[in-house]
Amino acid sequence: MKRYRISLSSSAEKALKKLQKQDLRRILAKLESLTIDPFPDGCRKLEGEAHAFRVRVGVYRIIYDVIGNELVIYVLKIAHRKDAYR
Repeated sequence: MKRYRISLSSSAEKALKKLQKQDLRRILAKLESLTIDPFPDGCRKLEGEAHAFRVRVGVYRIIYDVIGNELVIYVLKIAHRKDAYR
């Protein structure tokens, strides 16, 4: 089974650096699970976006694109739910 590679945008990298350790561990675990299954249960396609999906991790949201022909998951944004869709 092929694994996807994770690529982070600069804003996603900044968001990871600001997280508390407990939240960071949970988000990194979810990112690792996305490398195996980029469309897990609970994953939703975002309306108004061509290929953007979101997955929930507690009160945080991970917004990402899946580039299937290159096996890449490009993480666009990691944010608290109140700020994720702005």
